[in-house]
Amino acid sequence: MIKTIVFDIGNVLMRFEYKSYVKKLLGDDDLIEKVNDAIWRTGYWNELDLGYDPELVFSKMLAAGPDYQNEIRMVIDNVGQCIGRAEYAKDWIKGLKERGFQILFLSNYSQYIMQAAPEALDFLPLMDGGIFSCNIGLIKPDLKIFRSLCEEYRLDPEECVFIDDNKDNIKAAQRAGFHTVHFVEFTQAKDELEEIIRGIPD
Repeated sequence: MIKTIVFDIGNVLMRFEYKSYVKKLLGDDDLIEKVNDAIWRTGYWNELDLGYDPELVFSKMLAAGPDYQNEIRMVIDNVGQCIGRAEYAKDWIKGLKERGFQILFLSNYSQYIMQAAPEALDFLPLMDGGIFSCNIGLIKPDLKIFRSLCEEYRLDPEECVFIDDNKDNIKAAQRAGFHTVHFVEFTQAKDELEEIIRGIPD
């Protein structure tokens, strides 16, 4: 019997339209690649999700792209512009809650993003709790973060469905014993979730 639905947030309940945002901000494809190298491909963004001090992390990003520091800083300072709640998020959560499911979140998320776009998380009061990576110093796909969630909320993974857009996170959740839905788009994920719920007897 499924009792708990666990949601990732970024690109599941929240839109993170980074590519179009950076394209609009910088324009030049080669410049975009250089900036993306410094911000994302260094792995430094994960340090934000782990709860490291943002300015220390940003200094590493700037050092990784010394010829593009103004552009890197521009992208960082305005990143809230590419973030927003998915239009279906509240109704999806409410519908599942009305059916008696416990609704939790497990998300790689930083305090910096929370502050940059707080309105994108306006669905949180509808949920029963969850874990942000930055608050415990662990990120998916580390199995420890799944175990922390289970310990915090006394979950049996066999009674839970985990929904995430990242395949590595899905594989980790499966290793931790969760049923999973790989989120590609809303209708697909909603239908797959319902199949899992219907396929497991009470």
